[in-house]
Amino acid sequence: MPQDDDDLDSLVRKRIRALRVAQGWSLEELATRANVSQSTLSRIENGQRRLALDQLVTLARALDTSLDQLVENASDDVVSNPAIDRARGQMRWPIKAEPGMTVVRQRMTNPPPDQPARMRAHPGREWLVVLSGTAVLLLGNRRLRIETNQAAEFPTMLPHAIGAEGGPCEILGIFDRDARRGHQRGDDTGNAQP
Repeated sequence: MPQDDDDLDSLVRKRIRALRVAQGWSLEELATRANVSQSTLSRIENGQRRLALDQLVTLARALDTSLDQLVENASDDVVSNPAIDRARGQMRWPIKAEPGMTVVRQRMTNPPPDQPARMRAHPGREWLVVLSGTAVLLLGNRRLRIETNQAAEFPTMLPHAIGAEGGPCEILGIFDRDARRGHQRGDDTGNAQP
């Protein structure tokens, strides 16, 4: 077996044991949940039994995780640098484990638009937290003040816009693929948008 396969095999066995221990389960408890014998589970964790795909699927389910997460190899690419958009005052980071998800940090100085026609709606979901200052979120017919350390989450099919109140504010937002695309289609409102 190649060295990389041996490393992955060892990593999977350690994860099974670590997840079991984190749940506070004994070998017997996990064996019962996974419908395998306690001795089989012990030999799997200790490397004395071959890892079989069908058993890995069963163990992943019993541990409330996915097979992908159980066998995911550690990435050397842990740290990432932001893409900087100076014109919009934004930094963006993709979330590697969730393709299409993006984290955006933005400084806002303008208030939200005063005309409902300048609000936008598009598929997706957004989550944001105010890092400093106070933001105003226009969401449909509602006007919501979001202060430092408060967060908001909403479906972006509701017409929405965000801006600062009483001075600059800084937000950190997480956008799913559809929400990100909705904001990338161009901002013709002139208002800062995540």
